Amino acid sequence: MWLILKREVRNYIKKPLLWIGTAMVAFMVFQNVTPYLHIHYLAEGESIVNDYPETFRDGDVYEGYVPTEEGLRRKIWEEQIRKDLISEFEMDNAKAQDVINKIREMDIMTACEYLEKYSFYGAYYIYANTACRKGTREEINSYIAGKLENKTFSFYFSRKFADFAGLFMGFFATVLLSVLYMQDTRKQTYELLHTKPVSAGNYLLGKVGGGFTVCLIALSALNLSFWILCSLLTKNQGFEVRFTDFLSATCLYILPNMLMIVSVYSLISLLLKSPLPAVPFLFLYIVYSNMGSRNAEGVYGYYGRPLAIMVRFPGTFFDTAPPPMALLNQSFLILAAICIIFISVQIWKRRRVY
Repeated sequence: MWLILKREVRNYIKKPLLWIGTAMVAFMVFQNVTPYLHIHYLAEGESIVNDYPETFRDGDVYEGYVPTEEGLRRKIWEEQIRKDLISEFEMDNAKAQDVINKIREMDIMTACEYLEKYSFYGAYYIYANTACRKGTREEINSYIAGKLENKTFSFYFSRKFADFAGLFMGFFATVLLSVLYMQDTRKQTYELLHTKPVSAGNYLLGKVGGGFTVCLIALSALNLSFWILCSLLTKNQGFEVRFTDFLSATCLYILPNMLMIVSVYSLISLLLKSPLPAVPFLFLYIVYSNMGSRNAEGVYGYYGRPLAIMVRFPGTFFDTAPPPMALLNQSFLILAAICIIFISVQIWKRRRVY
């Protein structure tokens, strides 16, 4: 097993594809996480100037937004509804105010359903768009300090890193691992391998371990690079940056996905005697994993999918949270990968020539 694993790793290290692909993933991750590296405490007289609206659903702190307090959020929403009833539905002030008075004692979802009686169907999206508002210097600094009181800066940054690194590594691993079984599934080589004294378990574990280790090498380079980058660019702010935060996010939210990808390659390569059919299947698998859905309230967003090989962290920087049951799903991924490897071993045994 170890000889096969070492051989695969050595073969990949010699290929430019590994290093060029890792560099491309690093570049694409950097493009997406760069705004978060600009988060800082505002100095006296400093402000964040932009032409964005006063309230915005996805407004982040680096853009000058802070979360809207619940009471204020309701007032802003009701005022916008009142204005829309007048401008879009041609109600007079008194009628529009009467509608607002009726919904004032209702919760948001009930109020939105009530407004549909007037053919007002976008009320909830207006409410969602009031989630964040432009803050003053004091509010922004207080918000940052509050979020960093019990958590490190790297705790939040590593989740955004895992979000985009997991996304791009999924595509990269699909391309990178497509050659893992390419040589072995050629007719003459495939038949010859089945006459060798190497056991099915050792062969499969060596191949899977080699492919997984190559992904681990790429992710190690990414983790080290972004830890150094994050440390250098935030040191003037006194933000705490821990390498263990990056390692934790990678182990929890990316590595199980890489194991699943290499396991799927093993199964399809041995089942169909070619790794190529696995490529479109895995791309479709990634698309499935990255698709949004609607929650129980009918709100569209990213909530994760069963056995998804991707964990996304949508939302603002300081409010990132894994999808519901994400850790349980990652555990199931590991279990599913082990089952797939076991099935692959049985396929190899059945085709062995004694």
